[in-house]
Amino acid sequence: MIRRNRPALGSLMFIMGMILLGLYFTFAAVQGDYGVFRRAEVLAEARVLAEERDALAVEVARMENLTRRLSDSYLDLDLLDQQARDVLGMVRADEIVIR
Repeated sequence: MIRRNRPALGSLMFIMGMILLGLYFTFAAVQGDYGVFRRAEVLAEARVLAEERDALAVEVARMENLTRRLSDSYLDLDLLDQQARDVLGMVRADEIVIR
């Protein structure tokens, strides 16, 4: 009787299971909710939000400057004149309106 040396079916199943488990964890590490691609997306989104925050900070600073210039303690008459004419739609006698 010839006896062949072949691995048992249980050890083949164990090796295949470990390979599949390793592939699953590799896939999850790259594509999963906390994977490499998701991290890249989060970092890109953080950059966009930081740029938006900086733009809003500039806008807030501009508005604070305008508010300060129109406050009771510091009144910029040129700015007040400009704002009043914009809101009321009035022009001075020496101005020419071009439409």
